[in-house]
Parts: sequence; structure tokens; C-alpha cells
Amino acid sequence: MDDRTKDNSGSVKRQVLLILLLSLFCKTASENIQYSVPEELEKGSIVGNLAKDLRLNTREIVKSNLRILSLGEKQHFTISAENGNLYVNNRIDREEICRKSKSCAISFEVMVENPMNIFHIVVEIQDINDNAPHFVHSDIKLEINELTLPGTAFNLEQAEDPDIGVNTLKDYHLNNNKYFALEVREREDGSKCAELVLQKQLDHESENSFHLILTAVDGGNPPKTGTAKIWIIVIDANDNPPVFSQKLYMVTLRESVQNGSLVVQVTATDRDAGSNGQMIYGFRNVPEHVNQKFKLDSKDGKITTKAAMDFEEIEKYEITVEARDAGGLAAQCNVEIKLLDENDNAPEVILASLSSPIPEDSTIGTLVAFINIKDKDSENNGKIICHLKDILPFKIVSTSNNLYKILTDGLLDRETTPAYNITIIATDKGTPPLSTEKTISLKISDINDNSPAFDKSYYAAYVPENNPSGSSIFQVHASDPDLERNSQITYSLLRSNIQELPLLSYLSINSESGIIYAQRSFDYEQCQEFQVEVQAQDGGSPPLSSTAAVKVFILDQNDKSPQILYPSQGVEGSALFEMVPRSAEEGYLVTKVVAVDADSGHNAWLSYHLVQATEPGLFTIGVHNGEIRTSRTFLERDAAKQRLVILVKDNGQPPLSSTVSLNLVFAETFQEALPEINSQPRDPEYQSDLQFYLVLALALISFLFLLSVILAILTKLRRSGSPKLLECFGPIPHSNNAVIFPPNYEEGTLPYSYQLCLSSESRIQEFSFPAPSVQIAENMSGNQKSDGLLIDSQKNSLNTEMDQTDTVSLFWGGGGVIVSSSCY
Repeated sequence: MDDRTKDNSGSVKRQVLLILLLSLFCKTASENIQYSVPEELEKGSIVGNLAKDLRLNTREIVKSNLRILSLGEKQHFTISAENGNLYVNNRIDREEICRKSKSCAISFEVMVENPMNIFHIVVEIQDINDNAPHFVHSDIKLEINELTLPGTAFNLEQAEDPDIGVNTLKDYHLNNNKYFALEVREREDGSKCAELVLQKQLDHESENSFHLILTAVDGGNPPKTGTAKIWIIVIDANDNPPVFSQKLYMVTLRESVQNGSLVVQVTATDRDAGSNGQMIYGFRNVPEHVNQKFKLDSKDGKITTKAAMDFEEIEKYEITVEARDAGGLAAQCNVEIKLLDENDNAPEVILASLSSPIPEDSTIGTLVAFINIKDKDSENNGKIICHLKDILPFKIVSTSNNLYKILTDGLLDRETTPAYNITIIATDKGTPPLSTEKTISLKISDINDNSPAFDKSYYAAYVPENNPSGSSIFQVHASDPDLERNSQITYSLLRSNIQELPLLSYLSINSESGIIYAQRSFDYEQCQEFQVEVQAQDGGSPPLSSTAAVKVFILDQNDKSPQILYPSQGVEGSALFEMVPRSAEEGYLVTKVVAVDADSGHNAWLSYHLVQATEPGLFTIGVHNGEIRTSRTFLERDAAKQRLVILVKDNGQPPLSSTVSLNLVFAETFQEALPEINSQPRDPEYQSDLQFYLVLALALISFLFLLSVILAILTKLRRSGSPKLLECFGPIPHSNNAVIFPPNYEEGTLPYSYQLCLSSESRIQEFSFPAPSVQIAENMSGNQKSDGLLIDSQKNSLNTEMDQTDTVSLFWGGGGVIVSSSCY
């Protein structure tokens, strides 16, 4: 590197430092950060520490999520997430970005989160001498008449240098020759142009052509050059050169002009006659982009368009037109074409940042999105008005540098509207105005702002009694319009109106499905209805809940048989006797059967039926009231003692019933009815059961009696010391007493009755009949009052006879115990 390069590098560094200091001041004043860098920096070159300039410390860099807003353009810079440095990301060519503009800057926005803010960054691009001057045509051909007077100037092709300032084109040089000199002039726009000035008269006959070298030099350090060859042909004399009507043609052209439209017509005249006065027009040393846009008619000098114009690309064209006659004389004029901007570019809407989803409880003024809107047109055509298309709980607010904020402007409810399509309409102020629509989708996130809601606030459940334990009896359902955990409902039982029992002892609920189960079997006769309170609670934080009442009605089933209250039932369903006068007329009310049923409704409707009677046609019973009446008068042939079996049946499905037996005696007085009562017949089934118990009692008494006799004899023999025991089994000499054995004793059988012969006094003193046997028989047979009277009379008779006789005999007979006495 030479000294000039070092000096230039140091100068650039000092300029960067100065601009950095100015950028810090600008940031404080206007929140804009400015940097300045030379073009053509290598990728990865540092521009500046953006984090430090934004007053962010190292720990806040990652948290703040410092980044460049992507606006769809080529990103020339990038930000390091680690140290906050701003680096060059792509090749920066000032000439490509800004063309010949004196000031060239790249601006972009940087967003910082936590809290969110936008900063405008401007990077000034400094020009370096990276382009050498060059000529569009490396060979310049001139035809000069030999009669051309010295001092005549010929315009040469202008060299182009896209650099600016000191680096742009500075001077031209011409190689030494004896005929021509170079004159450099500066135009109004500051550009340099060269003219070839004839200093000595030409002579076609002595020298008909020349070869010169034109060198263009820029002002860079070191300077760069470009060359072109000038070929000069000396032609024969032509006295009058062409003359243009105007030296400069200025034209304004709308950028929407159609292809082939006339731009301007240049006119040159020549006083020569013949071929020397015929003009041929042509472009002279014009850039390539001019040839792409315009066409010149060589005969009439009309300039027309041949491609679409774009004001945003190039605002002005400068064209040199040459008119040459047949004699080789030429004249030149300049044509300046300015384009008029039209509103041909609609605004461009770019989504810079979007916060989606946002909670439905977001406060008014919450930032939703950043929008960047640009319009390539100028003046009013590039001024933008922005608004939202629909009436939504949002608003759009303008900030600096064509940035807009979308903020909430009302309350949000996800359950009503879970998402919004926000359409932004950007309209410029052109004539006619152009608009662009941009739709962004915004989702609303859920919060737990809705309590579970039951289908009903009150439910009625009907459960048949005698239900199986653990069976489901009802199901409640609640819904929650929230999402996910906020809508997950859990069911529980809170309380009931039955305070005596724990709620969970008779009801339970599935926490997920809401199915209510019975923990026990219900009895309608004990409880007809009860009410519980069910709670539905969601899974939000904090959870929300609601309650509903469930009233459970127990439905009656026919599970209770009718209960007969009157006549009262005795043993085995038999009732006491009712006395009916013999003189009772037809329809005489004998008695009334009274019954109740613990069930309800149809199950408790009772009907009375006479199912059995001694005289079927003698009595009737009221089906609904249970009144027993005589259906005719009593006849002599009718039995005085009547037995009726009444069936009481309910109306259930299937029906249940109960029966009662009623004994009636036809008599005028109680004394007359008493014999009939004592001689009442036994029911065969009842007699069979009674005989079984009496046989069992008799066997027990017999066993105990024999055991007592044997023990008594053994005791007597032990006391007397004589073998008196043998007296009971055969005749003994010198004995007055004898024992009489049963006739079938030798066969080994023991009859129901047995006889024991004893002396009248001693045997009575030594043996007595065991009293318990009579008492047992009395207890076994005493089922009814009539039976009790019979037993009492027989017992009294038995006691009297046992006091007066020596022999006692017991046997079964007629379903009762008959005690008799005899002497052998």
C-alpha cells in the first residue's frame, strides 16, 4: 500500500468516527442512529456497535431480541445477537444503489422488544474510486472537411464515471499532434465534456486521416483513466455546415407514454445545395440506456419512444443529436427529456411484525402489529392515507417513516370471535388514487373467563324403588365455551336436604361424565324424594364453577302386600269367632275387613274377595269396602259354624295379596255359641302340623318317664337290698303283687300306652306322674282360646283322676292330648 492509500484510509476512519459521534447526538435528539461507511466493504465488516448506541448492556442484548425489520428488500446489514454489532451482510455498491446522486444512504428500521420500540437507522455510503472513466464507444470517428477553419470545435464523446465527488471524471488529455488541441468545459450539472479544436488548416491532399488518443482521468487517489481512439478523416471541401434550429431542445414527457410516441423533432438546415444540403440525423455518443428507450429517424430527425418509461428508474435523459450533410459537415444539438411522474405505483404494504395470538383480556391500546407502507411515486402520488376496512375492535396509528401501528380499540371475546382478519387499506393521494389491501390474520387466545353452564338449573330424576345398588340413575351435563384446561369440567356433589345421612352414603357422581350413581337401594315407603346440589368446576386457574339442583323422585313399586288390620290374625292366619244372630236378615252387616297397603297410587288400591266359605251362597263381601254381609237368611240346614277365607289384593303389576280366615257362629246368645266354639273343626293342614309337634312331645315325655322309672327302681333296690326289680318281669314266690307285661313286649316293641301295676298306697307314694309332661302337652296344643279352654278342662280332670287311681295311661288322640285313668 502506497502513502496515498494510507492517507485515504486514515481519512475514511476519521470520517467514520466523526459520523459516529454525530449519530450519537442525533439519536439523543431524534431517536435516529446514523453511521457512515465506505462502499465495497467486505462481508462481515463492522459498521458500529448498535447495542451500545441504543444504550443496551450486554445482558439485555439477547432479551431485547434486537433485529432488523425484514421489509422485503435486499438486506445489506445484519446484527449480531451476541454483541449487538452491526455488520455488512452484502456487497454495497454505491453506484448501483444511488447512481449519480450526491447523497447516498441506506435506511432501515430496527426493532427492540421488552419493551417494544422501533429505531430508524441511516447508513451513509461513502464513494470510493472503484470505477475508472470509460467511453461507450472506444473508437470515435470524425469526418472533417478540409475547409474547416481553425478554431472550429468538435464535440467528443463524454466519458462516464459513476463515482461522485473527487472520484468522478476530472479531466481529459489528448496526445500531442500539430493539428488539434483539446478544450475541456464544465457543464451546468458539473460534468466535464471535451471538444476537439482545430488549430491548423487541414489539407485533404497532403494528409487525409489522423489517429489520436483521448484519455479521461478521474480525481481519485490514485487516479484512474479510460481511453478512446479518435479516427479523423479529412474530406473534401463543403462550404456550409448544417445548422440546428435550436442548440438545446427541452422536452417533458409523461412516464405513461405509449411506445412509438413522438418525443421531439430536431431540425437542421444546410445552405448548400444538392447532396451537401441533405441532412442525416443520428445520436452522438449516447449511453446505452438511451438507445434502449428512444429511436431517432435519420431522415426527418423525429425522436420516438421504443420502450416503457419509468420515472422511478430515471427522471431525466440527455441526448446529443448530430446532423451531417453529404459533404461531411456536421452540427450537433442537445435534447433534454424530463419525465413527469404519474401515479402508476400502488402503495406497498409490508407486515413488519405481528403478535399472534393475543389474549382475549388484552387491554385497549395493546400493540398487535407493525406495518410498513411505501410508495415509489413522488410528491402527492407517494403520500399515503391508511385505514382499516371493517369495523373491528382495532385501530391503526401512524408513526414516523411510513410505519403504522395496529392497536386494540375494544374488548375482545374469544368465545364470540376466535380470530380476526384485519384488512389494511393504503391509498395514495394521486389522481386517480391507487389503493392496496393487506389482510393479516390475528388469533385470540383463551383465558378462563366463562363458568361452566348446566343445561338446566333444575333437574328432575325419577328412580324406581328397589333399584340395584351402584346403578346409574341420572346424568347431568354442563358446557364451557373456553378451550383446553379452561373447559375441562369436573363434577362433584355438594350437599343434599337429607341431613341425617352422609351424602356419599347414598349417592355418588362420576367426576368426568356427570353420571349420578345410587350407592344403595331406595325405599319409597321410607323416602319419596330428596334434593342434591351438583357442582361443575372447570380446570382454569383460578377455577370457575356453577351449581344445579337435582331433585330425585322415588317411584313406587308394588313391593308391599296388603296388611289386614281387622279382623286381627291369630296363629296360622286364623281369627277369632264372630257371632251372627240366627235371625239376621239378608244384607245384614256381619263385619268389615280393614286392610292397608304401604304402597301408593294404583299399587295401594285394594279389592276384597271371598275365596272360600262353608256355605258359598250365604255371605257376600264388598269388593271395595270389605264389608261382609249376609246374602240370605239363615236356614236350619245351614251349619251353625261357618268359616270364611277372605283375600285382600292390591292393584299392582303383578298384584300382591294377603288372606285372613274368619270363623262365624250363628247363635242368639253367647251360651248358645259356646258349644260350637269348643267343637270347632280343625283345619287338615293345621291338624297335621299339630300332630307332628304332639308326637314329638310325647316321644320326649316317654323317654323322660322311662328314665325316671328306671332311676327310681334302681334307687329303691339299692336302699332295700332285695331283688324287687325282678317283680316287674315275672311272678316271684311269696309275693302278692304281679307285673303285667304288654302283649307284644316279647316282640321288642313299646306301645303308645303302657301300664305299671303297683300297690295302692306304697306305689303312689314312691311314684308320681311327672307333671312336666302334662304341661308340655298343654303348651303344644294351646294355639287358640278354644283350645286353651279344652286343655284347662282336661288338665283339671287329669289331676282329679291321678289323685284317685293307681294306673295312668297317656296316648295321642284326635290331635290333642287325652289323659285317662284305669285300674288293672
